[in-house]
Amino acid sequence: MNDESEPGKPPYTRGIYPNMYKSRLWTMRQYAGFSTAKHTNDRFRLLLEQGQTGLSVAFDLPTQLGLDSDHPRSLGEVGKVGVPIDSISDMRILFDGIDLSNVSTSMTINAPATTLLALYVAIADEQGVDRTELRGTVQNDILKEYIARGLYIYPPEASMRLTSDLMKWCSINAPSWNTVSVSGYHMREAGCTAVEEVALTILNGIEYVRFAIEAGMSVDDFAPRISFFFACQNNILEEVSKFRAARKIWYELMTTRFNPKNPKSAMLRFHTQTAGASLTAQQPFNNIVRVSYQALSSVLGGTQSLHTNSYDEAIGLPTDEAVTIALRTQQILASETGITEHIDPLAGSYVIEEMTSEIIKKSLELIDSIESKGGALSGIRSGVQQRMIHESAWKHLNSIEDGSMRVIGVNANQQEEDPIEGQILDPLLAKNQVLSLSKMRLERDEDMVKISLDKLRKACQTDDNLMDFIIDSVKSYCTVGEINQVLSDSFGTWVSPSGV
Repeated sequence: MNDESEPGKPPYTRGIYPNMYKSRLWTMRQYAGFSTAKHTNDRFRLLLEQGQTGLSVAFDLPTQLGLDSDHPRSLGEVGKVGVPIDSISDMRILFDGIDLSNVSTSMTINAPATTLLALYVAIADEQGVDRTELRGTVQNDILKEYIARGLYIYPPEASMRLTSDLMKWCSINAPSWNTVSVSGYHMREAGCTAVEEVALTILNGIEYVRFAIEAGMSVDDFAPRISFFFACQNNILEEVSKFRAARKIWYELMTTRFNPKNPKSAMLRFHTQTAGASLTAQQPFNNIVRVSYQALSSVLGGTQSLHTNSYDEAIGLPTDEAVTIALRTQQILASETGITEHIDPLAGSYVIEEMTSEIIKKSLELIDSIESKGGALSGIRSGVQQRMIHESAWKHLNSIEDGSMRVIGVNANQQEEDPIEGQILDPLLAKNQVLSLSKMRLERDEDMVKISLDKLRKACQTDDNLMDFIIDSVKSYCTVGEINQVLSDSFGTWVSPSGV
């Protein structure tokens, strides 16, 4: 048997570890965040008590855009789709009673990733946790924001500087922290195909590697801490093949283009989230079945961590009951199905091998096509990737509308049903968040705030790494909005050519 056919050996098609889940289960990491830092802390504690093995933080829309809760653009959005974090005071409450030396934390944050990581580091410092002990991931994938989500703030080059600064700072100060989670998930949710998800994700990953090297880093200083984030849709065999293909492509491109010496630099590690776009408000309990199959595909494909969506997420933020069922889905998969007893259960499947090869071929063709036009960043500026996803999304929507794609409960097997009630958020909580922010501003040392922000503003005009300046700012009780206003004033803003 040659190395290619063995798990744990290059090109890692069959998995990145020799024994896979026989030695270590995937991390069960349920995404959570809503209303206030206190409510989210309660949800974190519930999940940890129920057996979750890693935290995953969802931030509200204003936080994702670097806005404070009292900003006019934040009205109506505070605490709706995640937790509002305005300052170190909120971050302190969010992780109250949670030992940051003993937990791995993923933070889904992009444009203001430097600020939110700075807040996390500041809280770790308060707990007396050595920065080298910090484990987790900050998404910090700004390229897919320009392509698929639209939650960017600064022009692409400025955003890439911040991304590189974070990567460089962590390589020295927090070497166990994953500095970029290159996300195909949001592009897949926006409508791209499995092949497009692989190609565009890896293309973005290559762009981050190039920028980091241009910033003076050696590939082995940062590449082992690059992770990936994929969606998992309903087509079981295609999804398994997609994960296998992504590992092989990343290995081959990294080794041929950048010649790393550390094997981990070319090893694709990834988190999976089941497909939010597949959830239906009609017959919502069907979503439990969908999520179960998607989780199965993720594990058969060799994921390192997994979030399983709750059945009621097409209706609203998940209830405690729904999120517990989602976690139990993973636990049953791990404990009762027997698939963890085998390193690569689908090894040798003709269908899987053929589909893997086909996805590799088509993904590489797409990568070559975009690189021939200047690469990921150039494509974003001209709208290449954005238009590609829009076209795929349109085709997918039409297939549901004309019935060629069956969706149970939506265009097939429909029935009358009583609506279920999702989690209802108290509107007073948003008002209380604003009041809490106002109180913090009255109590802080304004001179220290001004000094910290002035230092950050001056640093933006140099080539200095901005992370330490941002950490000093959050420790001085500067808010997320104030810090990112300084960055916006220094770097400007940007509008995508496609309007995304």
